[in-house]
Amino acid sequence: MPPTRLSTEWPAGTGRIVLPEIDSTNAEAARRAREATGPAWILALRQTQGRGRRGRVWHDPAGNFAATYLSRPEGPRAQVALHSFVAALALHEALVAATGRAEPFALKWPNDVLLNGGKLAGILLEGLGDGHLAIGIGVNLRHAPEGEAGAVSLMSETGCAIAPEAFLDLLAPAHARWTALLARQGFAPIRAAWLARAARLGETITARMMQRAETGIFEGIDPTGALLLRTPQGRMALAAADVYFAAR
Repeated sequence: MPPTRLSTEWPAGTGRIVLPEIDSTNAEAARRAREATGPAWILALRQTQGRGRRGRVWHDPAGNFAATYLSRPEGPRAQVALHSFVAALALHEALVAATGRAEPFALKWPNDVLLNGGKLAGILLEGLGDGHLAIGIGVNLRHAPEGEAGAVSLMSETGCAIAPEAFLDLLAPAHARWTALLARQGFAPIRAAWLARAARLGETITARMMQRAETGIFEGIDPTGALLLRTPQGRMALAAADVYFAAR
């Protein structure tokens, strides 16, 4: 079962750092990791060198959300990558809380949040050494970055105008609850909740890897978080890929 929404109080013991401008919140997390005494959220009101998966540039027009959760997660090393699913569920919960609507939002494997089928948010996990983990989150609250096909903004699609600091106040408690659920019960309830919000489950997708692409039916994710794809050659479990949807 998903965690119960108890309150929107800031999580006890978690730092809250708001910076007017920074190069990258993940880079700032790396700079602060050695002296960190506990988990912390680092929010930039303007980010000048944001990045996404595989070194891609992440654009942050003014008014959008750019933050990193810095922590030293407990549990086996193989569980660290599962925090991407935790972050996605927390993002979904915060967006539903901000708009009062659940139906427009969906989760796209491995690390995106969609709004009305367009890309609204992305998640980037980076190990920082010494057990620290940076979970970078970018959300197009006000503006869809120019030149990025398929990108949408919360404001344009729903009319919801929310400031980055107010959105963080929704996201941080949600993230704390989903993180606690992972620690208590493992990945099974996280996996079930993620699948209940998954985009294009049971439909044809294409997964592109460095050397090849595979097209098949998206059947879900396995207990390690890998994508399950049913192809004419059989069922495949893909640990890393970029997913593309067939046109409807």
